[in-house]
Amino acid sequence: MNLQSLPNTLTIGRIIAVPLFVVLFYWGGPFGDPLAALVFILAAVTDWIDGYLARKLGVTTPLGEFLDPVADKLMVAIALILLVAHDTRAVIVVSAMVIVGREITVSALREWMAHLGARAKVKVSSLGKWKTILQMVGLSLMVYRSDLLGLPIYEIGIVLLVIAAILTLWSMVLYLQIAWPELRKSTVA
Repeated sequence: MNLQSLPNTLTIGRIIAVPLFVVLFYWGGPFGDPLAALVFILAAVTDWIDGYLARKLGVTTPLGEFLDPVADKLMVAIALILLVAHDTRAVIVVSAMVIVGREITVSALREWMAHLGARAKVKVSSLGKWKTILQMVGLSLMVYRSDLLGLPIYEIGIVLLVIAAILTLWSMVLYLQIAWPELRKSTVA
């Protein structure tokens, strides 16, 4: 494997890791939760690494641009589904619904804006990046599911997930505000 193909290889690795993550989450043995959390954390870190490498090396490809968000959304959606199946409290269910709903809405918005030739107007914002960081850390802690060094890791993860859900809504509103003039033009014409 050469350095040029590393970003896409990392992205494909994240997709392949999804079934492993599910098995480890349900395995439940003494190391199941920590290993599932480790796989999730590695997926989150490689998401950052593959994007960084693709930009740094100038090797962005249409395949990578397609697969990267698919890999991200698959891992996050699967983690949310597993966590909701494990803990059906309203705070977790509503946060999961907000996050998944926003991802579908913003993905569709970006697709529509690309169709209009204005995709750059809804590129990832710094608020979206903070949302992603809080979401990934929160989900990692929730997947770990056990206290660590006396800290209530799962509950800390819930707090971070709720904050991420709030930022998720906020960023979606901002994206929609930015896109609204373009969307309005396309419906009037």
